[in-house]
Amino acid sequence: MRFLYTHHFQNAHQSLKNSRVRSALTMLGIAIGIASITAILSLSDGASKIVTNQVTALGGNIAVIRPGAPDDFSISVNQLQPSSKYSTSTITEADISSIKSIEHVASVAPIMVLSGSIKADSTAPTGSPIVATTPDFNKIVNFKFGQGQFLDNTIEERAAVIGAQLSVNVFGTEVSIGRKITIRGKEFTIVGVLKMINNPINYNLIDFDNAVIIDYEAGKSMNQNAAQIQQIDIMADSSTNLKKAVENIDKIMIKNHSNERDFSILTGNQVARPTSRVFSIIAGVTTAIATISLVVGGVGIMNIMLVTVAERTREIGIRKAVGASNSDIMWQFLIESLALSLGGGIAGYIIGYILAFIISTFLTFLPAFSWQIAVVTLVVSVFTGTIFGLYPAIRAARKDPIESLHRYN
Repeated sequence: MRFLYTHHFQNAHQSLKNSRVRSALTMLGIAIGIASITAILSLSDGASKIVTNQVTALGGNIAVIRPGAPDDFSISVNQLQPSSKYSTSTITEADISSIKSIEHVASVAPIMVLSGSIKADSTAPTGSPIVATTPDFNKIVNFKFGQGQFLDNTIEERAAVIGAQLSVNVFGTEVSIGRKITIRGKEFTIVGVLKMINNPINYNLIDFDNAVIIDYEAGKSMNQNAAQIQQIDIMADSSTNLKKAVENIDKIMIKNHSNERDFSILTGNQVARPTSRVFSIIAGVTTAIATISLVVGGVGIMNIMLVTVAERTREIGIRKAVGASNSDIMWQFLIESLALSLGGGIAGYIIGYILAFIISTFLTFLPAFSWQIAVVTLVVSVFTGTIFGLYPAIRAARKDPIESLHRYN
């Protein structure tokens, strides 16, 4: 049996070798589909891992609270938004006060993202985030500054920290310390300019290069003194105490919210989950489109195998005449189909990563290598080769040996 399968592989190799151009063109259809899937999945994984790596780099002692029950909200990649842009946040200032009193909680920073115009020498692009928060936010995020400092309790309420790209947009330069900026009709003095990050993907889901950060109380005053808290960032005093702190936060918030779990506490990989979900949806849609090329490639395999079966009818008759069973004939041609599909799959996997790295030069992250992607491409290749090669193989196996020999005698 082992010798028989070895012989099938040798026959497949010889057959593909005898028709190199035809085989290469057939593999190309599979390679295009697999390359598309590989590029999409690797870029999606790369984007999702950015957030996880950021949380890990901060020491693994960060937790995030967002309004809405777990798995019951969607998040924009570049800006915090609850599932309904116009809904009232379920997080209250009472929650902040309660969390600050919990043991092992080192820093607590509420985040409000407001909409409105930002003006100075020029008007900022529409959608530039206006972030209202407290000085503790910098203790958690640990911003790097090109100039100046972050907000603190020693400076006036009408102070602002600006992103480097926003500074360029409204002043034409990154050097804007001491200059005035108008936010929703109110004037603020810039006390700090963040260093350029060039990465809008982060666990706070805010593009800080294009954002302006103001004091929490100033943000409330722009919102009719109402707190619309879209996120709370929490830092525990150590990574080992984070779990205990989160458990206590969960208990006290459940109590504050009348036993309603209308909030989500995320830690570790969970912080990246909303971002990962966005990219997973994008990857799923684009992968579905990429499967069209796989179907085309599969049809190409079926077509070439049907031609091969027709060309080798006499060979099938001879093999059956000397004792080959229908199963032997079927496996001979099915293995040849699988060889075409796997050859295209391996080529597509390599091309896909090359394509992903080329695309990543225009993005802010690199594609990720993972064994899961390799397994997916292998399984898809085998599945395609089997499905589209099965009919030609069965058709070859059902050929009558006498008729086959007679037709080509």
